[in-house]
Amino acid sequence: MSFNLSMMLRETAETSPGRTCMVLGERRWTFREVDAAADLVAANLRALGLEPGSTIGVQLPNVPQFLFAYYGLVRAGYVMVPMNPLLTAREMAFQLRNSGCRLLVTTDLVAAEALKAARETGDVAVYVVDTGSRSRPEGTADFAELLARRAPVDAAATNADDTAVIIYTSGTTGTPKGAELTHFGIYMNSTASTERVGIGPDDTTLAILPFFHVYGLTSVLNIAVRFGVPMVLLPRFAPAAAMDLIEHHRVVRFSAVPTMLIAMLEAGTAGRDLSSVERVTSGGAALPGETLHRFEAEFPHATVLEGYGLSESTSSVSANVSREERKPLSIGRPLWGTECRVVNADDDVLPRGPEHVGELLYRGPTIMKGYYGNPEATAAALRDGWLRTGDTGWMDEDGFVFVVDRKKELIIRGGYNVYPREVEEVIAAHPAVSEVAVVGRPHPRHGQEIVAVLSARPGMSVTSEEIVEHAKRSLAVYKYPREVHVVGNLPKTATGKILKREIARDVTAGITQQA
Repeated sequence: MSFNLSMMLRETAETSPGRTCMVLGERRWTFREVDAAADLVAANLRALGLEPGSTIGVQLPNVPQFLFAYYGLVRAGYVMVPMNPLLTAREMAFQLRNSGCRLLVTTDLVAAEALKAARETGDVAVYVVDTGSRSRPEGTADFAELLARRAPVDAAATNADDTAVIIYTSGTTGTPKGAELTHFGIYMNSTASTERVGIGPDDTTLAILPFFHVYGLTSVLNIAVRFGVPMVLLPRFAPAAAMDLIEHHRVVRFSAVPTMLIAMLEAGTAGRDLSSVERVTSGGAALPGETLHRFEAEFPHATVLEGYGLSESTSSVSANVSREERKPLSIGRPLWGTECRVVNADDDVLPRGPEHVGELLYRGPTIMKGYYGNPEATAAALRDGWLRTGDTGWMDEDGFVFVVDRKKELIIRGGYNVYPREVEEVIAAHPAVSEVAVVGRPHPRHGQEIVAVLSARPGMSVTSEEIVEHAKRSLAVYKYPREVHVVGNLPKTATGKILKREIARDVTAGITQQA
């Protein structure tokens, strides 16, 4: 079945051409203007001679050019690889190489690092969005070239199950994996999520979740485009700036990770008129009940609803519906068309009830096709269409799902997934480090903080400050450890395996001793 995701932008532009699509600063863009810009990007990309299905990296914050590039390249029949602007050249190079990117769209703020990654990768053209912050490096092209006037092209005759987006996600071990999300899966997730919580064309939303993350891409951007909802863009989250925009634009709803809600409360709401906010969706990490109640107390008309999803599920697979129907600490019920199972170690389906905790599995139209170029990881994650989340939980008699624990070792800091092995590999490269284990400990604002516990090589010494600076050079800002403990020896099993659970327990208890 022929189906192209970008047509939901076209349909909204045709039915509501003059409606505001997005606002940044004092500038507004209508859906007709955004659709026209996507057309130009599609035509100019086609003119470059890229083969159908080619992958294109988009490394931008929440700016209008993200929409132009995203819907334009998908319309032309290409696949988007969203990338975090905070990635280092090493991290970028891996994603570019692994996905086979032919072209990268980035911003002048990080263009030098992006160019370094592109050169390391090989034949990757770099187009730079001019924000006026820095000059464009030599060897790159201006993104404006992709908006040059050119005869429009028809949307590519992609199939519903063709890959539209490859989004890199972390597991508990190994290198990042590219989850292949389909045209129809993204469309269905946007549709089913919205039908669950409801949204109208007058429900101005604040886009504070980054579009390069699956939560912001699907649960904010695609939903807004699908249903003609105006978005107020905030390129980089800051609590005071977010609340300024809420007041100025009378924002009705927005999605966030818990750390954002906490930051807004800590910034102070006194003297502000936040009465326009009616609905807030929280995801990306567990939402503390205290935070929910505090937020609703200070945003007088707001209802906070918690949901659950993964990159591999194209964002949400479960969500609460309303204040009346929600259940405390629950992630709600599965979305329309999506099934959930709770299974034990033998994959037997468990009965309902809090005494029957097992791994959460989901199946439905929004589940990824697999991990790009990684059949082994795909086979481990997908069985008979069921996605193994690695998270444990239980389901009550009404079908509400409760998450008990996150993936065994995954650290979620500020809504971003950080897998310990990558951090460990970087730290282990330091010449004075013998062994290292990276764990998470609870943090009141970030959800979890990254902690490294290591031992030095015999006859050598290293300080915590040295390790932090070493890690900063190779890891994105949300990945490097803020806390480092240098100890004599790391605890191990009889077979020599490092006891991470014991280390995590000690770190959480605050009893790790410095050497």
